[in-house]
Amino acid sequence: MLNLEAQPLTPDAFAPFGDVIDRRVANSFPINGGRTARFHDLARVEVLGDGARPMISIFVSHPVQVPLDVDCLERHPLGSQAFIPMHEEKFLIVVAPPGDDIHPDTVRAFITDGYQGINYRAGTWHAVHSVLDCKGEFLVVDRGGPGNNCDEMPMAVRVTLR
Repeated sequence: MLNLEAQPLTPDAFAPFGDVIDRRVANSFPINGGRTARFHDLARVEVLGDGARPMISIFVSHPVQVPLDVDCLERHPLGSQAFIPMHEEKFLIVVAPPGDDIHPDTVRAFITDGYQGINYRAGTWHAVHSVLDCKGEFLVVDRGGPGNNCDEMPMAVRVTLR
């Protein structure tokens, strides 16, 4: 079993896997007569293949226990997948770079601070959504359309916190 300690999520550390969505570190500009700050283009939405379209969903997830035992990682080869917490929910992230195999030395674990969202790049291996502390509600942006957009690979991982 691969043992990982979840590290704080930062844009630089997460860059090989996708984007951190966090308005606190993004530039903004005023819109709507100055009443709204727009934090623009925070993540690259990828939708690949014929008939692909962006899709917006809401996921409601039950909390996991830590240490978290993960038995497989999944990837979405035809599109990115973003998770944005709607109520300051913290969550664990387990990721590995895109590719046909998962090398244990490339698997990483992160913990969000409740304000951060993430966007997995197309093909990035990741564990299923794992919210901490309480039931969580997340806005999810990913790919809809024809084609198989989910591969799974068995992998035993245990994640702990600092």
